[in-house]
Amino acid sequence: MYPAYLEESIHLVEDTRVRRLLETMPSLDEMGKNALLKLYHPDYIEASMRQLQAGVNKGDSTPVELADLLEGNSRINPDTIDPSKPDHNVDVLVIGCGGAGASAALLANEEGARVLITTKLRMGDANTVGAQAGTQAADRPNDSPAIHYLDTMGGGHFDNIPELVEVLVRDAPSVIKWLEQLGVNWDKAPDGTMHELSGGGTSRRRLHSARDYTGLEEMRVLRDELRNKKIDYLEFAPAVELILDDRGQIAGAVLINLETEELVIVRARAVVMTTGGIGRLHIQGFPTTNHYGATADGLVLAYRAGAELVFIDTMQYHPTGAIYPLQILGQLVTEKVRTLGAQLVNISGEQFVMSLEPRDIVASAIIRECRERQLGIGTPTGETGVWLDSPMIDMIRGEGTIARELPAMVRQFRRHDIDITRQPILVYPTLHYQNGGIKIDTEGATNVPGLYAAGECTGGVHGRNRLIGNSTLELFVFGRRAGRVAAQYAKAVKRGSPTMEHVRRWQQELAKVGVAGQRPVSPRLLPDYVRRTHGQARQAA
Repeated sequence: MYPAYLEESIHLVEDTRVRRLLETMPSLDEMGKNALLKLYHPDYIEASMRQLQAGVNKGDSTPVELADLLEGNSRINPDTIDPSKPDHNVDVLVIGCGGAGASAALLANEEGARVLITTKLRMGDANTVGAQAGTQAADRPNDSPAIHYLDTMGGGHFDNIPELVEVLVRDAPSVIKWLEQLGVNWDKAPDGTMHELSGGGTSRRRLHSARDYTGLEEMRVLRDELRNKKIDYLEFAPAVELILDDRGQIAGAVLINLETEELVIVRARAVVMTTGGIGRLHIQGFPTTNHYGATADGLVLAYRAGAELVFIDTMQYHPTGAIYPLQILGQLVTEKVRTLGAQLVNISGEQFVMSLEPRDIVASAIIRECRERQLGIGTPTGETGVWLDSPMIDMIRGEGTIARELPAMVRQFRRHDIDITRQPILVYPTLHYQNGGIKIDTEGATNVPGLYAAGECTGGVHGRNRLIGNSTLELFVFGRRAGRVAAQYAKAVKRGSPTMEHVRRWQQELAKVGVAGQRPVSPRLLPDYVRRTHGQARQAA
């Protein structure tokens, strides 16, 4: 339940609803958007960044939390590892099992490869299951991959790698069909056509959803398919180092059993990295929507093996993360709420931004409203946010729309005695997505022979800002491509002798630049909340 003083603010929101139904908020021009970003978006806070001092991206800036891990010390002593005596010997090793990892494993299996999946937590524990809004694909008569391409490039401020975006939008319709054939229950109209919505930064309705359980539904069918295909997998066994051979090719990975702390050696002809995001690093102290294992493992391991990274100075802060009640701080309030008609309003019940601007613009506008204009709403625990006026959805689209379209949201808040069909939601930006990551080509290949990557651990598809529904699409487009090509590579590659020499070289480089003693052991594997109090996190943000 909201405390009495917040109920008073809600009355102001209610008093302005009828007027706001007729109000049109103008979209910002390009100059206005750029000015807003530079003044308020967290990516532009120079003090939060530093240049890397080691590795192939030496000289590039990235958030200090990520920089420390990228320059981290290896968890293993290479002199104690004999990679020629593996515990598992496979063609393709897939590290991580969200949507990208599952897709890669299935397509590699179709190519006849012996596949092993290893995952840090349980099978399917990934950011994929938290994706609520939907998956984009241009499959309506008034839409096309070309329009989807332009929307995506514009949303990324035209910094996206064009070839990757072209593949993303061309493969999109086939991805929707593939997922439906596997068993995904897409929302449909009574006549059987897809029920699609628009989203921030999009010019057409192309968002395919399964209520607000889209990622969970997609992962449900992928997990079933993996088990049906009897693809081998290891749970609670994250990778702690890659293995190369004396030709500089991928030769497998070193895993750790989280229960026994024993190391596991996997020999593989190809590796597909699908480890997901970095939200649990809590960049600048922001809360996060990310699952518990999202600690940048894939970036760390690939970087140490010599893989190039791109766009590592840009993160996505989802505009609408819950800030009340405290128990769900940072949890995603899906953009679908705004797509359906909810408006963002300040303490006086006034709109301050067009709700379906691209995410970085909306996030910056909320930060400005709270910090500079002092028109945010404070919570009993010291956070400040704005209202997302969810009851407007039923006013616009008819009573029952919220319950039908947003059942997960309704249940999430009902547990705390908040009825989002009648009461607005208190929100503030939350760390949601890493726009950058491992550099790949259109088939998911990196510059390290035999190393492929897909999903959120990669960079280039989204430029400097991701549009709604393109993240889940990316998982399946590039997961499928990487899995298929990795299997083909595994059949043809001539293997050398496995070695841990690249780890020795890495440690020598850290020592040479004088940072070995200043950096933590990485990858981190799991977040450490022992020394992080809620007050410290809030102050850092």
